Formats: sequence, C-alpha cells, structure tokens
Amino acid sequence: MTITATMVKELREKTGAGMMDCKTALAETTGDMNAAVDWLRAKGIAKAEKKSGRVAAEGLVAVVAGAKSAAVVEVNSETDFVARNEQFQDIVRRIADTALATNGSIDALASARISGGEKSVADTLTDAIATIGENMNLRRAAKLDVGQGVVSTYVHNAIGDGLGKIGVLVALESAGKPEPLAAIGKQIAMHVAATNPLATRQDEVPADIVARERAIFAEQARESGKAEAIIEKMVDGRMRKFYEESVLLSQAFVINPDLTVEKAVKAAEVEAGAPIAVKGFVRIALGDGVEKNESE
Repeated sequence: MTITATMVKELREKTGAGMMDCKTALAETTGDMNAAVDWLRAKGIAKAEKKSGRVAAEGLVAVVAGAKSAAVVEVNSETDFVARNEQFQDIVRRIADTALATNGSIDALASARISGGEKSVADTLTDAIATIGENMNLRRAAKLDVGQGVVSTYVHNAIGDGLGKIGVLVALESAGKPEPLAAIGKQIAMHVAATNPLATRQDEVPADIVARERAIFAEQARESGKAEAIIEKMVDGRMRKFYEESVLLSQAFVINPDLTVEKAVKAAEVEAGAPIAVKGFVRIALGDGVEKNESE
C-alpha cells in the first residue's frame, strides 16, 4: 500500500510523533491508522499524545548573538522544574543557535534542522516531550540584523549562559567603535527589559493603540465639564505623557533618569565616534500572554 503525505500528516497530528516515525509506523501496519497509533505507542514514540493538551507556560527564553545579528526564542514547558533540566536547556540553546541561521520566523525555525542534530527543531521537541515527559512548545522567535553596528542582547533572571525569563535584542546601526556601541547597546537592552516599551519611536506606536488612548483621555477630560477646545489640549498633553512613558527613545533612561534614551544615545555617539541609530528592539518575556490553568 502507498503511504501518502496526507496519511503521515494525519498520524503526526494524532500522536505528535516525527514524520519519519509516522511513515515507518504506517508502513509497518499497511496504512491502518489506528494500528499505526498503537505501533507508535508500543515503541514509546507517541508518548507525547497525552501531554499535548496540557498548558505549557513555563520554560526558558534564550538569546544568541552573531557578528551582525542576534536571535531570541521562547520554548515553553509545563513546569519550572523542566527549565532546570540540562537536556531541556541544551535543546533551547540549540534552537536559539538555529534561529540565528533562519529568517526569524517560527515556521522556518520549526522546520529547520536543529543545530548539532539530524532532525528538525519540531521533531527534536517531540522527541524531548517523550523522554522528559512534559508538553513543550516553541512559542516565539525573532531575529534582528544590522548592516554595520551591533545587535546587543540581555537576559533577565538568567539561569545559565544566554538562558532566562526575559530576553531582549537591541539593534544599533553605526560605523562607530565596537566597544562603546556594545556598552550602550547592553544598557538599552537592560532598559527595555525593565520598561517594556511599546515601540522605538512615537510614529511606530500602532494606530489602534493611539486611537484607544486618545478616546480614553478624551472621555476622562469631558467628565471635567471643560469646553471641547480645552479638552483637545488636555488630551494632547496626556498623549505626550503617554509617549514619554511608552516609547523607547522618549523614556527616561533607567541607567540615568536625567536623560531620555534618545539623549543617552546621543551622548554615546561622542565615545563611539559616529552617529548611532536605534534600528529596533525585541523583548520576549516567558509565558507572556499564556493563560495558565491555576487548578492544575
């Protein structure tokens, strides 16, 4: 009997086993789907099936830097205990290394061959679920590049080299000296970890967020009974405050609150010997946005 790609896909979705294991199982059972599931279970390969419904909101964030690029990934597990497992830590580091060689998308990363291994990232995680015994999930990944300059990294609540609870990338475009660039980049990355800005610049804040904030401020101002012309000025004032609190370059620099981040970058240009442009940043906090089932 011919084993089709559709059959392999269906069995993989049922069991969470790797593609080659699913193909072998179907070949061994002449295409019988139920028998193939049992075959995988008998081999211990489908151990991940019963784990797949459990919430994975713990785990690790990993960062890795190259010459002109850096990547950050989030790999979730069910318990913090697994985050201290050396096998899990090794897998997360290798996934981050793999992300550095991809375009930064989850799909590209999941299908790429994992660094130092023969299987894909997705299949490596499936195997780890079976051996470690917890559900795991490659949740997020990002990569930043610069033509010249640095991409600095920072890990908050680090439990190992490049591993922790919050991972940050900051891309600085500059022809300046590497050491001063690395120093200000690391400081900005630490700032981002602490303040979680919405955007790098004011014009990069999503329009829907701006509209929502203005609407809220306008409603608050109308409760004062002021005229519409006054209300508009009040809203503009509150929006300026909003940008100062939410936009990276406008925020008070946590290293020196007397300066904004933008002014701190300008000051760093003197030592770097060249203009510095903050190209962008990425901040990934472990489990951010994952709904945890507290009853489990």
